[in-house]
Amino acid sequence: MTAASITSTEADVFTAKEERQVVLASTLGTIFEWYDFFIYGSLAIFMSSVLFPPDNPTAALLASLGALAAGFVIRPIGAVLFGYLGDRLGRKHTFLLTIIMMGGSTALIGFLPSYASVGHAAWISLVVLRLIQGLAVGGEYGGAVIYVAEHSRPSRRGLLTGWIQITSSMGLILSIAVILGTQATMDMASFKEWGWRVPFIISIAMLIFSVYVRAKLHESPVFTRLKAQGRLSKNPVRDTFFKWPSLKMILLALFGVTAGQGATYFTGQFYVMIFLQQAVMLDQRTVYTLICIGFLIGAPAFVFFGWLSDRLGRKWIMMAGLFIAALCYRPMFASLLEAGNPALAAATLSTPVTVHANAKDGACSFSIGASFVSAHPDHAKPCVQAKKMLVGNGINFEYAEPIAGQAVAMTVKGQTINGFDAKAYRAALTEAGYPAKADPEQVNKGRILLLLVLMTVVVAMVYGPVAAYLVELFPPNIRYTALSFPYHIGAGIFGGFLPFCATYLALAGGNIFAGLWYPVVITAVTGVIGSLLLPNTKTAVKDI
Repeated sequence: MTAASITSTEADVFTAKEERQVVLASTLGTIFEWYDFFIYGSLAIFMSSVLFPPDNPTAALLASLGALAAGFVIRPIGAVLFGYLGDRLGRKHTFLLTIIMMGGSTALIGFLPSYASVGHAAWISLVVLRLIQGLAVGGEYGGAVIYVAEHSRPSRRGLLTGWIQITSSMGLILSIAVILGTQATMDMASFKEWGWRVPFIISIAMLIFSVYVRAKLHESPVFTRLKAQGRLSKNPVRDTFFKWPSLKMILLALFGVTAGQGATYFTGQFYVMIFLQQAVMLDQRTVYTLICIGFLIGAPAFVFFGWLSDRLGRKWIMMAGLFIAALCYRPMFASLLEAGNPALAAATLSTPVTVHANAKDGACSFSIGASFVSAHPDHAKPCVQAKKMLVGNGINFEYAEPIAGQAVAMTVKGQTINGFDAKAYRAALTEAGYPAKADPEQVNKGRILLLLVLMTVVVAMVYGPVAAYLVELFPPNIRYTALSFPYHIGAGIFGGFLPFCATYLALAGGNIFAGLWYPVVITAVTGVIGSLLLPNTKTAVKDI
């Protein structure tokens, strides 16, 4: 059965008012659900010091990002579970259940005990709740976009599902706004100690409102018609994954667009926050404010490219976004460094730093697991400490031959410091022109905003049309399962691991831009596969 084999005559007679009601109800609930999911990532740097072992801040931060990634890893399983329910029991009740799971888990994170009080049970509980969140998101996205698409007139499908695509960025913006509002009511010490819990607890109110909105929705007319005609799939999982035509389209969707879409989104909308704080060394409030403004300016691009895909077709807009990301992310992030910390950018070019150590030697290796369970954790190694200090201050370095008798040494501006001495390193770096933090007077906020807007537009080129594209790619009797799986592999695995992998690559390689190889390679490969193998669609002539 092809995606076009069941016509949507009901959808053809929907009024613009009815379409708006469906879009509004679906969009509001999905915004709050993305708020729930992103609030963790936005606060990971604070939670790492409370819920994880406090003696190694770098390992704790990486572990907290790993917990973020765990929520993404489980998303494909949620896609299969809730996809099955959505294709068998209906769209409405399935994505009502997902929002209850998401909201409840988020609220409970706000009440987790600290590592100081319960030890490892603190972060174990966090991981469990993150897994529940991941399951819920695995079912949320597919339900929302399918519900809107199956209520849309064919010629407006890209436009209307574009509003669902904007919800992830709006949820991220909302999470940042709530964090800034909470911080404004207390001093930073209180926020670090307990105030970070408030944004999680606030989600209880959002949960109640979202459940109220979702409960008032009616079932999708396409699903209702399939059920009345006895044409529902008896086993959506089998029909999706054990029949080659549908499995082939899933693989093409994954490696031809959604993997690149996930990498693009999490680079331009999420990793950029980490980069501005850790590499550029801007203060958190400045970063959050610029992110909110930049994303708000760029957010209409999601709807615009959805609308444009109704007229030009979806595929080539998405492919163009992938190739632009592959070509432009490295220079964009370099420009962010120049705009946010020009003194650091200048010192990086004029006064290179050399670390005398064997990069492949065990004395310079860094393992997250060993940092927690080993009697001699990696973070205590002098070479690892030196690398962490340099990269943590946005400083690139190159390796040189070890100095006899020294585990590590650093050379900058002709001065060599044997071993690792944080004060001596800092003094030498300052003398060489490397600032300890960004100078607020030198920050070019206008240039940063422009770059953030451009990144959002690039993300929107891929993300805006992809919902309608995936809906049209799969037949309605397995659509929930078949759509959700490649989307959440792409976003959950390829995208969700990006902050962790990029941060680790920067630490391991000694280059603050090294992490960008991850999205550059993925978007380039995905763009090539999609350009060669994916079909094009256009809603004016394509029914569902």
